[in-house]
Amino acid sequence: MLNPELIQSIVDISHLAGDKIMDIYQKDFAIYEKSDESPLTEADLAAHNCIVEGLSKVSELPVLSEESADISWQERNSWDTYWLVDPLDGTKEFIKKNGEFTVNIALIKDGVPVFGVVYAPVLEQTYVGVLGEGAFKITAGVKAAISPKAWTKGETWKIVGSRSHQSPEIQALLDSLEGETELVAMGSSLKLCLVAEGAAHLYPRLGPTSEWDTGAAQAVVEAAGGKVTIIESASEPLKADAQPLRYNQKESVLNPYFLVSC
Repeated sequence: MLNPELIQSIVDISHLAGDKIMDIYQKDFAIYEKSDESPLTEADLAAHNCIVEGLSKVSELPVLSEESADISWQERNSWDTYWLVDPLDGTKEFIKKNGEFTVNIALIKDGVPVFGVVYAPVLEQTYVGVLGEGAFKITAGVKAAISPKAWTKGETWKIVGSRSHQSPEIQALLDSLEGETELVAMGSSLKLCLVAEGAAHLYPRLGPTSEWDTGAAQAVVEAAGGKVTIIESASEPLKADAQPLRYNQKESVLNPYFLVSC
C-alpha cells in the first residue's frame, strides 16, 4: 500500500496545502476569530480542499479531517483504513505568525498510525514516518533519517511544553525526574516531532487534543523508534505497561492524556 510513489505523492499534497496556507498567512489581516470569514478559517478550508482533492487522485480510502469532523460514528466505525487529516494544526501559532504550525496527513490502519507526514511550511521542514521502515526529516530539500534520543544519567532532561507556564501536573512530573530539566517550547504537532528527532526526551500532554492533532506526528514518532502512550496523570508518566495511543476506537475523537518518549 505504501510504495515510494504514494509516499512522495502525500508529501507533495502536504506541500501544496502549505502553499495555500502561506498565500493567506503572508497577507496582513486583523480578524483573528475563527469565524466563517476569518483568514484562519479561509486557510483551514483552502488546505482541507487541497488535501481532499489530492488524496482522491491517489487513493479511494475515506478521509476524516478536522474540517469534515461531522462524519457519524456509525460510518467511521466501519473504517479499518482511512486518512486522518488536520489541514492546519496550530491555531495560536498561525495567529501569532511564529511559523510553528503544520499540515498533518496520517494513514490509520486498524487504529494504528502506520504512515504520517507533518509539514511546517514557514520552517520548510517536513517529517515523514512509515511504521516498520523508519522516519526522516526534509529541511529545505535535504533529507536525513531521524531517531529519538534516550536520556542518560547526568544529562539535562529536555521536556517539550508550553512557553507561557506549566500546570501543577506538569511541574509534578518535572519534579519527579532525576537531575535538571529544561523546557523545550514548540507549537502544534511539531512537539511530538521534537522527540522523534532526538531534540527532546519527553513530551507529556495533560490537556485536550483531538485525533487529527496527533495521528501524523505519532506515525513519525513510532516509525522513528519512539512511543506515544496513554497516561492517567503526571504521577505515573513512565509506566512500562502503558498502552499506545490508538485511533477511531470510540465515538469521541478526543484523545486521552499521553506521553511521547523514547
